[in-house]
Amino acid sequence: MDELSHLRIGIGHDTHRLKPGGPLRLGGIDIPFEFSLDGHSDADVLLHAITDAILGAAAMGDIGELFPDTDQENHQRDSGDMLLKAMQKVAESGFQIINLDCIVFAEKPKLSAFKKAIADRVAEILKISSGQVGVKAKTGEGVGAVGGGQAMMAQCVALMRQIR
Repeated sequence: MDELSHLRIGIGHDTHRLKPGGPLRLGGIDIPFEFSLDGHSDADVLLHAITDAILGAAAMGDIGELFPDTDQENHQRDSGDMLLKAMQKVAESGFQIINLDCIVFAEKPKLSAFKKAIADRVAEILKISSGQVGVKAKTGEGVGAVGGGQAMMAQCVALMRQIR
């Protein structure tokens, strides 16, 4: 097998509605904001997208299969805990992260000041370098649910290496 045959790419996507009352939980940190994300767990849209990306790269399903919203144990669950457990499962199957490239789509709040803290927290959860975590923020330019301030979305691409 050549070196490239050990590389795997996964993509993750998630969307959650915004609801009144903050703070906003995003990328494992709390951001001062008058809205929060609505969902069965803590609804951290970015950590959910990352979880799906790493599970997808390892062909191990998705976050809903591992942590179904029909299971009461997952109600208000910390998405950082879900990401950690998914990463442990992926690592046990012989995969390690090369890098993550993430995008958060939100009209507000402006996220520039929080991108480094988010990358640092994601890296801490996954036990990788923050240099392996790219975080970008985009607005909805006033279009659709994101642009209208009704929802936030996140996407992540994970490049993984199969080591065994």
